[in-house]
Amino acid sequence: MPVSPSLLTSPAIVTRLRAAGCVFAEDEAELILSTARTPSDIAAMVDRRIAGLPLEHVLGWAEFCGLRVAVDPQVFVPRRRTEFLVRQAVALARPGAVVVDLCCGSGAVGVALAAALGHVELYAADVDPAAVRCARRNVGVVGGRVYEGDLFAALPAALRGRIDVLAANVPYVPTEEVGLLPSEAREHEPLVALDGGADGLDVLRRVAADAPRWLAPGGSLLVETSERQAPLALEAFGGSGLIPAMAVSGELYATVVIGTSPAGPSA
Repeated sequence: MPVSPSLLTSPAIVTRLRAAGCVFAEDEAELILSTARTPSDIAAMVDRRIAGLPLEHVLGWAEFCGLRVAVDPQVFVPRRRTEFLVRQAVALARPGAVVVDLCCGSGAVGVALAAALGHVELYAADVDPAAVRCARRNVGVVGGRVYEGDLFAALPAALRGRIDVLAANVPYVPTEEVGLLPSEAREHEPLVALDGGADGLDVLRRVAADAPRWLAPGGSLLVETSERQAPLALEAFGGSGLIPAMAVSGELYATVVIGTSPAGPSA
């Protein structure tokens, strides 16, 4: 039941959030209070959070790699574990690199790479129109461009053989396991950003198969996956002609598969 904005003090917000099952109620209350502009905004945000919306959709932004990234409703929320993919990409890149954020969602990965490297030629793409609209808000700030379409079909043909870093945060949840995800993800994030097919690797295989034609000599493809799926992901990368490797973070519970182009784009 909605509460009058005048009664929403910090302790009252914490009490309501905790009663709704928010584990980090104090932190969430602080974020809501620091983001809202008016008492009415506070009341509306608390009500949306209690209704089960992801906190990032309630706030309108997510913290990612120390940056505040805009996240619109029905757009995939960047996960903290994906910061590990960014770290791996930064280690492989250089200032001025051609960077592509494929399956970009909000564009968080591309923006974080641009911030870390200082200057890159940044492109991003997603098949979901809502994600593209959101990504344009974020990626445009760092001078990048965002395209709408299915994987590489969305990108300008002039990028073939030029990409130094190809970060593809593909969906990798097996179809039968989507129903096991937290309700915040199931109900408020697009299925296309979650469902990776029967074994979770359908999109990853498509990206790996086409990547050699788009990567520059020595360029790298980086994809997040699960530890359980990593062997099959490595096999897909190797089968496409990329030199496969894997990086794991126990701290972030993150697994990143990396494929490096040995000799540039294929014919």
